[in-house]
Amino acid sequence: MLDDERLLELFERLSLAAGRAIMDVRARGFEAEIKRDLTPVTEADRTAERIILDGLRAALPGTNCVAEEEVAAGARCEAGAGTFILVDPLDGTREFLDGKPDFTVNIALVRNFEPAVGVVYAPARGELYAGRPGRAEFAEIGADYAVTTRRNVAVRKAPSRPLVLASRSHRTPQTDAFIDSLKNVDCCAIGSSLKFGLLARGEADLYPRFGPTMEWDTAAGDAVLRAAGGRTVTLDDKPLTYGKRNGPSGVDFANPWFVATGGDCEGLEAALAACGKLAK
Repeated sequence: MLDDERLLELFERLSLAAGRAIMDVRARGFEAEIKRDLTPVTEADRTAERIILDGLRAALPGTNCVAEEEVAAGARCEAGAGTFILVDPLDGTREFLDGKPDFTVNIALVRNFEPAVGVVYAPARGELYAGRPGRAEFAEIGADYAVTTRRNVAVRKAPSRPLVLASRSHRTPQTDAFIDSLKNVDCCAIGSSLKFGLLARGEADLYPRFGPTMEWDTAAGDAVLRAAGGRTVTLDDKPLTYGKRNGPSGVDFANPWFVATGGDCEGLEAALAACGKLAK
């Protein structure tokens, strides 16, 4: 296994290549199919995943990789307390289908149930987030798919009126109830794992997700956020873990409801407690 710095370099290189392929598919046109779980998939998802997995398996032979489209196709994945990689080749497929820029390529290393190293790349925005223990970065990507600028980022201390990020395509009544319980907040809707990036950059404060997600949806952004000083917790205020098996309805790698945070926000603990009771 490579060290964390070289892993980040690998993840970044593969995410940029996958992002280029996604943008090529978008430029020439595509059709969507519906998978067994009733979510959409396109040529862009499959092409990007193939690029990423081929690169990972060449550079890291023997490392377990859990990738969204392989799992959807029936691949059995061995992952748990050990080290493994989670791949979402195109997070925010609905935004991609609608012509919006809020879709990302996500690659993350999980170590001992925690997201340790992650890259989130938004090719339509030319933005890339990278994180490993002790360092989180934001990079701007040029038209040639190369980094033009790069800087370290960190979460901010929540202001008196925090900014809450909500899912654009998957907002639920429970999410609205949680936001309302916080009272003195502003709210913005945005798609994909970009929400984790905005928290890591110190441009937002909370991201509640009270609806279904899978580990490959969140691991890369969560790794960046934790590297930037933030946290992602379940409704019992414990860290979100990875490598979960036999979850609700027997689904592997499914997340419970969670809240991702930058700095501490007034009223968060009470809101978590109230929503925790709601979920039981």
